[in-house]
Amino acid sequence: MPEQPTLAPGIVHSDFSVQGDARKSFLAWQERMSPVYDIRPAGKQAEDTFDASLSRYTIDNLSLIDFLTAPNLAVRSLGRVSTESVRDVTFSIFLEGPPSQFLGNKPRTEAQPVPRVPSILALDMDQPCTIRSFEGRLLLLFVPRALVERFFPDAASLHGRCIHAATPLTRLLIEHVIALRRQIVGLSKEEAHQSFLTAVELILAAFAQQAGFAGNARAAVRAAVYGKVRRHVEMHLRDPNLSPESVLASLHFSRASVYRLFEHEGGLAAYIRNRRLRMAADELVRLPHRGIQDVASGLGFNDASSFTRAFRRAFDIAPRELHEYAPLLRRDHTQQTRFI
Repeated sequence: MPEQPTLAPGIVHSDFSVQGDARKSFLAWQERMSPVYDIRPAGKQAEDTFDASLSRYTIDNLSLIDFLTAPNLAVRSLGRVSTESVRDVTFSIFLEGPPSQFLGNKPRTEAQPVPRVPSILALDMDQPCTIRSFEGRLLLLFVPRALVERFFPDAASLHGRCIHAATPLTRLLIEHVIALRRQIVGLSKEEAHQSFLTAVELILAAFAQQAGFAGNARAAVRAAVYGKVRRHVEMHLRDPNLSPESVLASLHFSRASVYRLFEHEGGLAAYIRNRRLRMAADELVRLPHRGIQDVASGLGFNDASSFTRAFRRAFDIAPRELHEYAPLLRRDHTQQTRFI
């Protein structure tokens, strides 16, 4: 009989599965996923059974996970991302069943119909999110942020973006990742690592194409302008005069061109506001002895009630609640184990 292929040294593999009585299997799945996500029931009506599995392959700091999912909500709260050091970017390639639905920051339980076509969802683990999953199969890639930003100007702006298998490039990359999963047992570590890097490069090329950052000299200019605006905003988040007008005046870019670049974020004004709110959230957790109003005013929010409303809209929690939970959040973080 021909010799069965084996997993090469340096490729770490693990399996995990649950099935049957939902009261036991769902709790076991929650525990397995807890280093990355808080898993919640998909709806108010409890299911009798819950079947799910994962098969994980890790090469250094890259991971490929083959999931069979059952309906659930996966939540990364503001408190989690403000205390954890997980900053990878994930790419979920949905192969069977409806693709998972990105619900933003709020754990809503209702979901609109989603297409049953192969698609890819990008998520930044450094941002809050809620994901509604259905019964199906997906391949998920964990990719270090530094590697992502070698090919895409700003990893954070990938959060929640989705592309469908509607172009030759996306179909090629999906075929490549499926082949990597099928053939990884039998490849050397070096071969598997190179195949993984090729998959990452193809995925990011597809997202860059969607964002208009790839293809020609004009696309290169768009990417450069986007990066320059983003860096300017980060450097001036504490400047009370920071606004879309001040950015355009300082960098001498047209309003229309900059708005198109930040359309995914709701426009430049929304991008500035959201970056300030996220920095405020981080400080409320990291600096528990600093007053809420001091944090808010230091980031350009001079009206306390307006800050509270904006914060609650963005994160579904009041600043005071997050501030009060900070010691508990930090304690829970020290007890977490790594998933990947």
